[in-house]
Formats: sequence, C-alpha cells, structure tokens
Amino acid sequence: MTSATLDTPPRTRRPKAARQRNLLGAHLVDSLGSGLLLAFTVVYFARTTTLGLPAIGAAISLARLLALPVALLTGPVIDRYGARRVAAAANLLSALAHTGFLAAHQTWQIITVVLLAQAGTAAYWTASTGLVVLAAEPGDRPRWFALVGALRNGGLAVGGALGALLLATGGTTGLRATVLLNAASFALAATLLATWRPLNTPVTTRTGHEGSYRTVLRDRRYLLLVAINLSFVFASLVLSLLLALYLTEGLHQQAWLAGWLLVLNSAQIVLTQTAVTRRLGHRRATRVLIAGSLLNALAFALFALLAAAPGWAALAGAHLAMLIYNLAETVAGPFSEELSVRLADPRLRGRYLAVYQLSWTAGQTAAPFLLTLLLAQGPAWPWALLGGLSLAAVPALLLLERLGTGTPEPA
Repeated sequence: MTSATLDTPPRTRRPKAARQRNLLGAHLVDSLGSGLLLAFTVVYFARTTTLGLPAIGAAISLARLLALPVALLTGPVIDRYGARRVAAAANLLSALAHTGFLAAHQTWQIITVVLLAQAGTAAYWTASTGLVVLAAEPGDRPRWFALVGALRNGGLAVGGALGALLLATGGTTGLRATVLLNAASFALAATLLATWRPLNTPVTTRTGHEGSYRTVLRDRRYLLLVAINLSFVFASLVLSLLLALYLTEGLHQQAWLAGWLLVLNSAQIVLTQTAVTRRLGHRRATRVLIAGSLLNALAFALFALLAAAPGWAALAGAHLAMLIYNLAETVAGPFSEELSVRLADPRLRGRYLAVYQLSWTAGQTAAPFLLTLLLAQGPAWPWALLGGLSLAAVPALLLLERLGTGTPEPA
C-alpha cells in the first residue's frame, strides 16, 4: 500500500473519456431516465390509481423509510464483487421496479415497487463513486467527477423537460410512456456497465469478511468527512425542497422564476463544471471545499435578504444568489467525491462509501421537515440554518486538513 497526502493531490489531466464510453453513456442514459420521472412520481400514482394523495404520500414515505438500510447492506457486496457489478445490478433492479409501476394500483403495491426502486437507487449511488475509481488514475479523478456531474445535470434537465412534455401532451398515457422509458433507460445503463471494461482493476476481498464496519467507525478522520458532507447535502436540497416554496410563498414571486432558476443551475454546471475543476485541480481539496462552503454561506445570506427587498431588487438578487450557489456547487462537488474515495481504505471501499452515503440519506430524511418547519417561522430562518451549517464546515475542514497526512492511495 502506498501513501498519498490529503494536502498535495497530483495535478489533474484531461480525462481519457474515449476509453470509457460505456461508463459515460451509462451515466448519461441513467440521468436522462431519472429526469423523466423525478418530479412526477406522486402525479403518476395520483393519475393511475383511485387512491388519495395522503395514502400515496404515506406509501412512498414508508417505502423510502424501509429502504434506509440498503446502503449499509450494499457496502460489503461492493467489497466482494466490485462497484461495476453492483451498479449494473442496481440499475436492473430499478428497471424491474419501474416496470412494476404499471401494475401498482393498491397501497401495498405502491410500497413494494417504490421500495424496490429506492433500493436500486441507494445501491447505485453507493457504488457510483467507486466507478470513477475504476475509470481514472488518482490524479485524474477530480476531472472525472466533474465530467460525470456535468453529464448527470444535463441528462436530468433534458429528461425532466421531456417528462413534462409527455405529461402535457399525453396525459395519463404520457405518464405511462414516461415510466416505460425510465425502465428502459435503467436496463440500457445496466447493459453498458456490464459490458464496460474499466481502466483499473477493482480491489475486492475473497470472502467479503476481511474487515467490518467497525473499521470504518474507528476512522475518526473519515467520520469527520461524513459529518462535513452533511452541510453540502443540505445545500444541495435547496433546489428540490426550498427554492420554489420560498420564492412563491415567502417572496410572492411567480412560479416561473423558480423554474427558470433551475434551468440556470443546470446550464451553469453543464457549461462550466469541467473548466472550473481543471483550474482548481492543483489546489488542496480541503481549501477548495472551504471556498465552496463560504460561497454557499454567501448565497444563503443573499437569499435571506431578499425577504426585505423590493420586488425588482428581489428578482435581481435571486439571480445573483443563484449564480453564487451554482458556483459553490461547481467548485465543491467533484472534490468532496474525490475525498470520499481518497480517504477510504481500498480493501473496504464499499463499506466506507456506504457510510459516506449515510450523510446523504440522513440529510434527505431530515431536511424536508427542518426546512419547511423553519420556513413556517419566517422566510429567513431556513437560510440561517443552511448558512450556519456552511460556516460550521470551515473549521471542520481545517481540522480535517491537519489530520490529512498518510492517506491510503486508492487503487
């Protein structure tokens, strides 16, 4: 095992994308399909069943709650069989689950298919970071994470637009077509991953028992990274949970503004992600994440101030805050993913990434309640929480930097 330092990552080079077309194609196809149904799951069941919205919402929430342990169960499987096989199997499970949407008409059936879909999603995301490790040399990984992030944002945006078009023009038939296309996209992504030949050989264990989660839980440095990532998880949920509600209910703006800012987010990331990461490739990952945290804090402060601004200033300020927020995402995203694999023991990478995934699971579970509760107390309160989390990440990242020597170099 060789050593690498957290403080001085190798300079990144241009990703050899041509050698990894299947991986990039799988990411693009997967994100296109996910975008198709991302915003319309509740709408689909409301249109195709006789159940009321409370029953549908409860069924979906219960299914997602039941799927919470999936990431931890996936970790040892990755260590035994490798990220590529697990990601391909997860996509096949998602394809099966979304095909099952067509036959789900009762509450228990919705719980079953959503549970399978959520399990596939959780397993895929737990394995997905490890796919970049197989595709790139250590010095190339930040650029690869940037490239994959840009592909996913673009795919989600195009898929979401296509899903909205199918719903608008085809009604319930369009929704069923959306579900079928989503299932087909997962099946195609699984095929691309199954036939992909990675650049690097995965590190796997013969029995899957040459370590345990106790090893990960004793790694205080990695647990600190997981805690830090919670601030970025909460920040990422602004788009799906808070932005539209804040603009329409808190600022009394038109709904189109939220939609336009989402388009701006996708466009800015797709157009600038790889260039920004290339410029930052020689910087310490911790310092880049500090910059991302401070940019997030600034964006959230601006969003909070909009509540006291006149209408024209609120409109201009929302665009400025969104541009800063997008820049924070562009700066921090690839480097947080890079640290999650660089600080992991290669022999137990699946378990390490499963624990890292818990920060996403915990944030996605807690954020809807916390952000809506705070918004009910006043329009500035959710932004105060988000800004506080972003600022708290700065000293934590400085501590991580001080602990950052002697990191195992991933294979």
